[in-house]
Amino acid sequence: MSDVAAVNQLVKKYNDLKQEIAKVIVGQDDVVNQILISIFSGGHALLIGVPGLAKTLMVNTISQALGLNFKRIQFTPDLMPSDILGSEILDENRNFKFIKGPIFSNIILADEINRTPPKTQAALLEAMQERAVTVAGHHYKLDLPYFVLATQNPIEQEGTYPLPEAQLDRFMFAIHLDYPSFQEEVDVVKATTSNAKPTVNALFTAKEIIDFQDLIRRIPVADNVIEYAVTMVGKTRPNSDAASDLVKNYIDWGAGPRASQNLILAAKTHAAIQGKFSPDIENVQAVAKSILRHRMIKNYKAEAEGITEEEIIKSLF
Repeated sequence: MSDVAAVNQLVKKYNDLKQEIAKVIVGQDDVVNQILISIFSGGHALLIGVPGLAKTLMVNTISQALGLNFKRIQFTPDLMPSDILGSEILDENRNFKFIKGPIFSNIILADEINRTPPKTQAALLEAMQERAVTVAGHHYKLDLPYFVLATQNPIEQEGTYPLPEAQLDRFMFAIHLDYPSFQEEVDVVKATTSNAKPTVNALFTAKEIIDFQDLIRRIPVADNVIEYAVTMVGKTRPNSDAASDLVKNYIDWGAGPRASQNLILAAKTHAAIQGKFSPDIENVQAVAKSILRHRMIKNYKAEAEGITEEEIIKSLF
């Protein structure tokens, strides 16, 4: 199949996928879009939202519609790395045998990732970057496609361990969930308080998703679009000449090169799902907020004056 035909097929399957997910998830269109863009781009996503906004249900529904294995790990202060990765035990013949942990799945929901100490958070790092884990000196490859979706509760910060910058940088998107609109909430209550149980059909195979991820990588990008993305990321760094006054006054650290890579990958996917064969500057701008939001460290002055990351990112356009 030619790449042009493959893009057209992706558009059709993507729209079918959205309809399948909408059987269960009311509204949240933007959030679903961003999660799917990060999956097809081969990235990971961090969902930030208060409890009860159907974060777990959303991930479960998406994994069913994609036909992928799904595991949920509830992060708690006493969770150990071996609870995620797995551990070696002595079998009846006194040989060591490796029992795989929940990280061996296609889609991992890391629920409330900031509830667990850094040692356990770090257990995810190798899996997210290398798609492999090392336990007791043995290297185990993970099944592809592989996608980590972590959730974080922005309110209750007592007893939490903020994610280190290096780990935040591993997430392609930081997605903010908002409360539903009045009508959406009415629809949610109607759907969830009756005995109707919608069935979600699997529309993809793992191989199809990997093929689409490869297709995204093959999509050509004009030099001026790449330069635009790199320039935008450069503007987030307060010590750069291109930085705006907003950035110089309110940002301590800007985004690194991984932000530029992710901007281009996500822009390619954003273009492809709309049936375009190459991304333009509008596609880069469409994904910029969620890619740059968690990679810019605000200073105390920004916190005191209530300056948001969104305002600063808008100024970069």
